[in-house]
Amino acid sequence: MSKIIWKPGTMVYPVPPVMVSCGNSPNEYNIITIAWTGTINSDPPMTYVSIRPERHSYEIIKSTGEFVINIPTESLAPATDFCGVRSGKDLDKFTEMNLTPTTGIHVKAPSILECPINIECSVKDILPLGSHDMFLGEVLGVTVDPQYMDQDGKFHLEDAHPICYSHGQYYGLGKSLGRFGFSVMKKK
Repeated sequence: MSKIIWKPGTMVYPVPPVMVSCGNSPNEYNIITIAWTGTINSDPPMTYVSIRPERHSYEIIKSTGEFVINIPTESLAPATDFCGVRSGKDLDKFTEMNLTPTTGIHVKAPSILECPINIECSVKDILPLGSHDMFLGEVLGVTVDPQYMDQDGKFHLEDAHPICYSHGQYYGLGKSLGRFGFSVMKKK
């Protein structure tokens, strides 16, 4: 079987679309949808968001040095899309999408109450890479919606129905295929 050769491009899909909230005061609050995000390091916990310099949120995050990564759900897919295609320069995305900004614990940037996970970050570095600049963020705190916690303290994100993004489309996630290490577990 032969393969078709394409020009180099970003083919690591699917990715998690996240709603990144930023701003130090309500008149500055904004939300930008980002698909270029992920884990960088475990100790200290670090993540990143890559943003085009011409985006409205870019200067807010650069000047405040902080942001919150909010994990959206299937029910938030319309708001996730809206916050990625509309600029917050001329409108309040929280109001437009009926989202609730909540006070951060470690940062002044708001979290989005309707998202089941909020990851508060402090910018540690900005790496210019070309079309996007990568904001390296140290995770200062995480808040989770208690409705997805079980009696043993385990968080069940799957019950919140998170979404993924692949080649211009949003998708729900399917069934579990196995937990970490399932391929080497001894059969009982």
